[in-house]
Amino acid sequence: MLRRYASHAAAQLRMTILGAPGSGKGTLSSRLLARNELASVVVGDLLRKEVSLGTELGLKAEAVMRSGGLLPDEVIARLMQPHLQALSAKDWLIDGYPRTARQAQLLDDALESFGDRLTLIVNLDVPDRVILQRIEERWIHAPSGRTYNLSFNPPKVAGKDDVTGEALSKRPDDDVATFAKRLERYHKENKPLLDYYAKAGDRLVTVQGETSDITWPKLEAIISSRFKLTPKSAQ
Repeated sequence: MLRRYASHAAAQLRMTILGAPGSGKGTLSSRLLARNELASVVVGDLLRKEVSLGTELGLKAEAVMRSGGLLPDEVIARLMQPHLQALSAKDWLIDGYPRTARQAQLLDDALESFGDRLTLIVNLDVPDRVILQRIEERWIHAPSGRTYNLSFNPPKVAGKDDVTGEALSKRPDDDVATFAKRLERYHKENKPLLDYYAKAGDRLVTVQGETSDITWPKLEAIISSRFKLTPKSAQ
């Protein structure tokens, strides 16, 4: 079947970043959002909005989450569809989604329903040894969420937050052995997702590097060669 997409789809950024936990997806997304007029679509935020509005979908989601369950992928796709359609005139990126091949298929179906599609799928490829070293050297200021790394972003005073001078701490899940198991599980679950996106042709790009100072220029070059984003400084 011949698929037809809205004329704006090829010219506008519709992006998702795939990558292991600790690979730097959040850092790259934050830089993109800080520098460009770009909408961020966060599934968790959409769920919280539906719950606060008391919509039928929100009430269902709240009941499932209170019971400790997970929302069906179909429900999440139905939640995202109108929000993505409302952003049809804007560039956007999806944060933390999809995570499975099934979610990717449902996302494609949702976008196709109003003539759109993902125009850039970034696979962030960072060696496991680098990620585990990051986790081992990562310290946070829990009240603010500021993050430090002993190798490339150390605090000015060892063990202290640069702004408040308060003590830094480790995240409860920043245990190397535990994180190694998370990475093993991620690779197992991510292969079908990458296999699914293999059909996307040049819309799927792999960005390799050990730090965000390496991956960021590569990602920025890819985006600037394909899309014309509006810088936030341009009013």
